Amino acid sequence: MNDRFDRMKDMKDRSVDRGRRGVSHVIFGRTGVLIVCLLAEVLLLFLMLHYVAQYIYLVFGTHMVFSFLILLLILNRVEHPAFQLAWASLVLLFPIFGGLLYLYIKLQPGMRILEGRMQEIDNNTRELLPQDPVTMREFSFENPRMAQLAYYIGEQRGCPVYRGTEVTYFASGEEKFEELKKQLRAAKQFIFLEYFIIAEGVMWDSVQEILEQKVQEGVEVRLMYDGMNELNNVPHDFSRTMKGLGIRCKVFSPVYPVISTSYNNRDHRKIVVIDGEIAFTGGVNLADEYINRKERFGHWKDAAIMMRGEAAQSFTVMFLKMWDVTEKQENIACYLTKPEAVAAESSMAGGFVLPYATNPLQETQTAERVYLEILNGAQRYVHIMTPYLIPDHELLQALIYAARRGVDVKLILPHIPDKKYAFALAHSYYKVLMQAGVRIFEYTPGFVHSKVVVSDDICAVVGAINLDYRSLYLNFECAAFLYEVPQIRDIEADFRRALIECQLVTDFDIRHDKITRKIAGHVLKLLAPLM
Repeated sequence: MNDRFDRMKDMKDRSVDRGRRGVSHVIFGRTGVLIVCLLAEVLLLFLMLHYVAQYIYLVFGTHMVFSFLILLLILNRVEHPAFQLAWASLVLLFPIFGGLLYLYIKLQPGMRILEGRMQEIDNNTRELLPQDPVTMREFSFENPRMAQLAYYIGEQRGCPVYRGTEVTYFASGEEKFEELKKQLRAAKQFIFLEYFIIAEGVMWDSVQEILEQKVQEGVEVRLMYDGMNELNNVPHDFSRTMKGLGIRCKVFSPVYPVISTSYNNRDHRKIVVIDGEIAFTGGVNLADEYINRKERFGHWKDAAIMMRGEAAQSFTVMFLKMWDVTEKQENIACYLTKPEAVAAESSMAGGFVLPYATNPLQETQTAERVYLEILNGAQRYVHIMTPYLIPDHELLQALIYAARRGVDVKLILPHIPDKKYAFALAHSYYKVLMQAGVRIFEYTPGFVHSKVVVSDDICAVVGAINLDYRSLYLNFECAAFLYEVPQIRDIEADFRRALIECQLVTDFDIRHDKITRKIAGHVLKLLAPLM
């Protein structure tokens, strides 16, 4: 009894210490220093621009010529019209500041260097995952339209489609967490983890304990996470601590006290690869709210999938390509050996699996193209769960067109938002979608974080990609497209179960929505592509 009491007291003390450390970390730690430095840099930049503007405004003609040239530059770039409109609006509203900001962002050499490095890695690794011609012929026979999509993704992103990969769908973060621990414990050769969010707590502590044990067993363990975590989720020396435990650790795009547009392109992916045989992806990060051990916005609804078989190798390459961006490229091929046992076991699985990753530094919008093909090819239904709804013109029209031609289009979104500005933007699209016949539901118990699209019982997407500009155009993302995989029925069943806990948004709700939310949504829509 005394030991149990001591353990409970120790856990309570750790929780209190974490809370105190979190507050002091923000105020006095690296986060506070970063914020102060960034604010000072912004103030200095503003003062410089203000000083220059005094002289520019003396000559009205110079002012007009400068704005005109910037607008010409914006309109003649090969860029999505929504981004052009947002930048043009910013230049017209703040002629000098907006124009100089645009030049500053577009001319930064760091982004060009990063883009060139990624292109080099893509070129060097394209032959590592060749498309099996028999699989492609079989897919073309099953569905020529979707096979063309697979061909497009293969050509643009070097991601092949696989047959015979076993898929398991998880309807919650809790389900994924339990299976993840089981598979991590069974690792024999290597474990790769890449996450947008890692936060100290029950979930991460459990995973870290397993990783430490696997390192002792001789398993290679690598961990990569987005740099934004260092602001409030993990200590600034977290990476050093992991390396001390034998875990190879890397921070993607660390945040320094310097203004940079690289901060706008975040690593939003969620990837786990184990021995090149098993891969996880979906919406679930490594933090306690994702398994409802910590309540932030009511009940947290999420989803993920596990793939066992050849498709896991695509995630191996995705991870290592991102890992190698900032260092000498390694021999990725040595991690792609296909175990015969897995090949024999997965050969019985049905359907086609196409894992894919997106790169915001390239002009191909792979993520949106997949969603558009599903919407335009649907015959009976398209059911979507997403935390954010900020579609561009093409995606909005595809949703409307699908509904107007008789397809059952349903969306499940959060009822309790995590970001009020995103909630206001989503609400600004409700009316036009509902008028077209799209039915919108809000998850009454709390927050939906699932990124799931399922259609006609034959195809689905599960991954990290939201229906907003940030996921579709700005972040590094990943997902898996499934066709005729038996577990698609599980995905649709999960959607229907979630629907029971939702409330239908009605015309009455739209008319009586908060006036402040309506105004905010319409105003923010102008700059949504830049947010």
